[in-house]
Amino acid sequence: MRRKLAFLVAVFCATVLAMAVQKPVFMAWYAAEAAGAGFGGWMEVLWHGLTLDMTVAGYVTALPLLAVLLSLWVRIPERVWRGVLTAYFALIAVVTAVIFAVDVALYEHWGFRIDATVLIYLSDPEEAMASVDFWLGVRQTLLAAAYAALMLWAYCRILRIFDGRPVGWRLALPGSLVVVVLAGFDFLAIRGGLGASVANVSKVYFSPVPFLNHAATNPVFSFLSSLGDRADYAGEYPFFDEETRAAKFDALRGNGPAAGPAERVLDTLRPNVVIVILESFARTVMDAEVNGEPVMPNMQRLKREGVWFENFFANSFRTDRGEVAILSGFPAQTRMSIMKLPAKSRNLPSVARSLAGEGYKTSFAYGGDLNFTNQASYMYATGWQELIWQKDLRFDAPASDWGYDDRLMCDWFADRVIALSESREPFLAGLLTLSSHTPFDVPYAKFDDRVLNAMAFSDDCVGKMIDRLKASPAWENLLVVLVADHGYPYPRTLAYNEPLRHRIPMIWTGGAVARPRVVEDYASQIDIAATLLAQLGVPHGDFDYSKDIFAPTPPRKFAYYAFNDGFGVVDASGEAVWDATGGRVVTETNPELLDVGRTMLQTTYVDIGRR
Repeated sequence: MRRKLAFLVAVFCATVLAMAVQKPVFMAWYAAEAAGAGFGGWMEVLWHGLTLDMTVAGYVTALPLLAVLLSLWVRIPERVWRGVLTAYFALIAVVTAVIFAVDVALYEHWGFRIDATVLIYLSDPEEAMASVDFWLGVRQTLLAAAYAALMLWAYCRILRIFDGRPVGWRLALPGSLVVVVLAGFDFLAIRGGLGASVANVSKVYFSPVPFLNHAATNPVFSFLSSLGDRADYAGEYPFFDEETRAAKFDALRGNGPAAGPAERVLDTLRPNVVIVILESFARTVMDAEVNGEPVMPNMQRLKREGVWFENFFANSFRTDRGEVAILSGFPAQTRMSIMKLPAKSRNLPSVARSLAGEGYKTSFAYGGDLNFTNQASYMYATGWQELIWQKDLRFDAPASDWGYDDRLMCDWFADRVIALSESREPFLAGLLTLSSHTPFDVPYAKFDDRVLNAMAFSDDCVGKMIDRLKASPAWENLLVVLVADHGYPYPRTLAYNEPLRHRIPMIWTGGAVARPRVVEDYASQIDIAATLLAQLGVPHGDFDYSKDIFAPTPPRKFAYYAFNDGFGVVDASGEAVWDATGGRVVTETNPELLDVGRTMLQTTYVDIGRR
């Protein structure tokens, strides 16, 4: 029994070691890129990379676990066990070695770790081989052979430990329980831990230096996890032929010719910028009252004190897609999320990258886990120099299911903004709240309705944070953008595809705001990037979908949003909602808007396919 269990532990540990050794080899291979990392950087690559190394090891150990469990009860000839396991380990060794050898060669040209994209080129082997230098092929083949041989040698030595003889039912019963417990730990390794986020490439991202994050990434995981991503994005919504689509989008795209200069709403050109993304802050909740008492009194107060966007909409119903819309000016998708495709999301423009190029220090904070939906990889890749989340924070209070609550985080974030302002360097600081998210468990008791109570709690926390900033010297040169990540189905009768379901608040406040005002133009999250950068005098020509709200028309001002099976478009002339499930128009008060929505949806998927 001890030999069986020792065999399992040895397989797992040997696989982790085999995966970990790829890191120093990769960094040595690209010594020029790794030159600035120092010893500490190499160690961090190894340490952070262990998460996905253990995930791969968990998958590899799954079959040996089943074999050990079966061997407790069933008598199978030893030579059969060894033959099956040897073949299995040989397959693992060869596949791992080939992926690693190809990845090391491709990184120089691609700039990211191997994924399923390589299969596109293998569909035409003759053409693919034509681009491979002979000696490069020899070198990578030798690397793969040496690595596979080393792995297989280690597995064969471990296989000597395995004992395939049954142990009798008196020992098999408790032995089976032990194996099941080990299987539970193996499942945790595969899942990536106990946190809310499952294993993904973002788990190993730890640095604003892309090369170090790439070095920490396990290429086997990167390749296998992307096998389902080989979609024909451009063919998802073929409303128009390519020439027609391009022409229609040119008339809608951001950065089109304006009738004149943008209106100034700030009284300073380069303020410090704070973007607070408010979890699920729906406009319907913000306007709600319980027995005459407003659910969000602070948002109601702040909208009167700053620039209030009356007709503003979210681009999606999910946080990951809302963040990309806000921070990169890129429209949300229907059945997918570009944030979950690191090889594509890294190519998006972003407010952080644009401001970092102007000398701004950029940082983003969240009380939960930024590995969720690959947020960390997206943010590091698009210019956020420092990410701070639950693992970096220590409070004298327990975390909720999603992380530290808004009271703790808003208080901490106010301190941070004040400290950043004292450095006299321009900065962009972001915060994502979380308490107004299901299960709506908050240390607050104002309303009986759990949803409204949680929303009121977050509103209270944000209001106190703004008041603290207002009372500090930081306020004078500060622009605070308060915007929801998406709406919320309140009241319960609100359908998922109704425009009102996607209407959200946006407020610009701070000492940098020239005066309070109400903006009536229709707009959505994708328009924040161009609008903000234009006010700061920063070029925004790479934000193709983002329109400057304060620029005179053209281009046409409208709000666009996507839900799981369709889109909606709203502007001053009316609305149009199209449901892909039945291919039908749900509502239509302006037929022309249907073409606008179809153009935006198709262009978004065409764009993703090209990135």
